[in-house]
Amino acid sequence: MASVLLCTDEPILAEGLKNILAGADGLEFCTYCTEMTQIRGHLESEQPDILLVDLTSDVTFNALSGLQETACHAKIVLWVHSISTELALQAMSLGVRGILRKTLPLEALVRCLTRVNDGELWFEKALTDSIMTARRYSLTRREGQLVSLLSQGLKNKEIATALNISEGTVKVYLSRLFQKLGVKDRFELALFGLKNLTPGSGMTDPQQKAPKPGQSPVWQPPRSFFVERVPVRSAREEVMPRPQYKF
Repeated sequence: MASVLLCTDEPILAEGLKNILAGADGLEFCTYCTEMTQIRGHLESEQPDILLVDLTSDVTFNALSGLQETACHAKIVLWVHSISTELALQAMSLGVRGILRKTLPLEALVRCLTRVNDGELWFEKALTDSIMTARRYSLTRREGQLVSLLSQGLKNKEIATALNISEGTVKVYLSRLFQKLGVKDRFELALFGLKNLTPGSGMTDPQQKAPKPGQSPVWQPPRSFFVERVPVRSAREEVMPRPQYKF
């Protein structure tokens, strides 16, 4: 019997999950906590097999990173209404085992938790299509730094100062990156950085081996995982809002 610990600030959500799992084979609801800071204590006392986290504004990349270290024995699943592409990629890179939408049928919730407990991963096809078809990009360390700074909204002069190069050199780098990555403008290049690069590293996957001396770091999609094809109530696809950059 796999036990499930829920983190949510909505008591009615916890009560609903408790009732659902009461009729599910192989799953049981142990308890829930209302804040991320309470998770460590419950992990130590309850020793759950699965940690289901309600995605709120408190759940950031840093919070997930610390949580992954704390919940080394529990499999983490994010329970979301929606999730940005960059946070989804970061969550995958940290070892989150599944991302489940709250709008899916109850059967999908049970199926997700069961599969994750069995050692599989759960990411919907709509979320992974762009990742699975992504091309491999090879960036030098300096190119990765420049894209990362651009993604943070820095202007050419600010990028030049940060990298200790001239504005002219920045323009040359940008021109080469446009052609190399097949992007049309600064916005598309910044969007590429948000989706694919961890600030300062130029690589998304922390388990990816560091390049040898003189070798360019390579970004590539996460390793293969289980993709569940589930019925979708709405045919509309989520679109990441266009960030506002001042260049």
